[in-house]
Amino acid sequence: MAAPGRCSVSRAFWEHLRHLGLQDFPCGLGSWNKSRFDACTRPRKGQPGLGADPAGQEEAMLLGDESPEALMELLSDWHSPWALPPDCSPQDQHLREMAVLAPELVHGSRIFQVLRSLRIVGKGVEEVDNGLLQLEQLEELILSANQISSITSANLPRTLKVLELCCNAVADLQDLCTQPPPELQHLGLGYNRLCGPSQDKYLTADFWPNLISLDLSFNNFTDLLGLVSQLSSLQKLRILVLQGNPLVLIPTYRGFLVDSLPKLSILDDIHIGPDERHQFHGLARQPELIRSEARVVVSIGEIKGVPDPSARQPLEVGSEAPVITYSYCVMYKFAEGEEIEDGSSTEVTKIHQHPVVATLDVDSSAEDTKETKGQQEPTAMENPKAHSEKIFVTPGKPWADTIDCSYRKEHTAKDLVGLKSYLASGTIVSVMEEKVLSWPVDADPEENAGTKGKARRGLQKDDAKVPVPRDKQKKKKKEKPRELRSDPPVRRTLGTRRVTLETLLATENLVATVCDFGILITEQPLQPPSLEEKDRKKGKDKSKKPKAERESQASQKTTASAKGKRRNKDSAELEEGRGLQPMPLTVQFQMQLLQWPSAAGTQSRESVAMAAGKAQ
Repeated sequence: MAAPGRCSVSRAFWEHLRHLGLQDFPCGLGSWNKSRFDACTRPRKGQPGLGADPAGQEEAMLLGDESPEALMELLSDWHSPWALPPDCSPQDQHLREMAVLAPELVHGSRIFQVLRSLRIVGKGVEEVDNGLLQLEQLEELILSANQISSITSANLPRTLKVLELCCNAVADLQDLCTQPPPELQHLGLGYNRLCGPSQDKYLTADFWPNLISLDLSFNNFTDLLGLVSQLSSLQKLRILVLQGNPLVLIPTYRGFLVDSLPKLSILDDIHIGPDERHQFHGLARQPELIRSEARVVVSIGEIKGVPDPSARQPLEVGSEAPVITYSYCVMYKFAEGEEIEDGSSTEVTKIHQHPVVATLDVDSSAEDTKETKGQQEPTAMENPKAHSEKIFVTPGKPWADTIDCSYRKEHTAKDLVGLKSYLASGTIVSVMEEKVLSWPVDADPEENAGTKGKARRGLQKDDAKVPVPRDKQKKKKKEKPRELRSDPPVRRTLGTRRVTLETLLATENLVATVCDFGILITEQPLQPPSLEEKDRKKGKDKSKKPKAERESQASQKTTASAKGKRRNKDSAELEEGRGLQPMPLTVQFQMQLLQWPSAAGTQSRESVAMAAGKAQ
């Protein structure tokens, strides 16, 4: 019996039958077909009821009954209010058709004798009670996307051949394996909370002698050698799904499984061909090559769309003006672990703890990326696990229309569970700008610039009176450049975006994308007022000046105004040309999960790694 307050399979089953309306028009028995079935069951002139002549049935239908064809049309026509939604299961459609053609078969407890498939998905079921034992002909039971944490095998019909428990909260298989259905051919346990090696022992032929298909995807199995040693006893196993587990991140994962399970036909939804078997032949006899670690390569290419910093830099002239330099880099986060340098320097700027819930289809930063993915039941997730992350920064590059970072770094992660959590949540990629002001050593930007300016003008007047010899002028040209004192760099984030990496947990080993941060809007520096604006402000003062003076100023104004118009026109044309094709800020980002292509390649790489370790 179901525990009080908990939603059981039996309760959800009867609620679903009421929702189907198997006893309501146009299904079931009623005034719309009662006379027709009475004619089939009532004896007529000494003849048995079930053998009533067709003429009598036709005569009864003429009294106002609906024909079976008309009733079936009400179920199939999408415009009909009695039609099922397009995404209904074949099981529901079959039950409704049966309720029209033979309603006595689905009346009361008789429905238990006709049901061979039961599908209860996303109904909040928490318990599998013994009410299922009434379904004596049940062969397929689908209970996906519920809240089931444990199953007692004694409550399952012995006729079951398919049991699907995807997207639940199953963490232990002990109760399920006490008296498992002996004829079970498919067991679906994907997206649960199973962890090895405590659960590996329940995945053997002692419990599932006829198992053909096994789905363990997106759990937390980490021991590749231990799991394969148990699965090898399943002699009839042909289909295996392990994607989404931490152990799939091991470089030799697929090759070792292909060679260890020679009867396997499909692994992670990919067919195993003879070429692949030959490719990894002999790897199963070398378990010492299986190392519980993952290798991931991050590559960052070109940055485009960065505005020219000189366009927004105010013009400053003089020996005391600072020298401003700009550099640009890319920042990304990666799970904490060992790193292997690959010819490109990097800066680890920060280490922090970040709790992340490993999810399949929900992006935890939808507000940042403006992208949401398909939903999944929260009960199908493992418990939140905190994983450590480090921030890596590419070397700074000067501004250019296309900034080529040419960055490549190989990361080695030994915490496979933490790496899975990191890949499921994605990474953050940001483009950073660094601005550095460098001042002459003998100049202090905080001192009064006006006093220094007056002193410098006085020296210039004195020097103007005395001619400078040519040899001294040459010496001035050969003087060394002044030493500069740099202020602390000022960093600014130009754009941030989340990159989805969950496909690396499935069948893909490469994520290559171009992060688009949009078009950057930069503030233009304030321009000095033009001559026309100055003249308009001084218009009132013109009438007070003598006529001759006004005429001379007017001629000068005309010449200067013409020059100013030409300059304004050229600058306007330049700005217009720049604004015609605004480029969004983009950066090329790539993350690759290293997988060895063959048994020979695995052996050579491992030997190199071992030699390098001994040399250190």
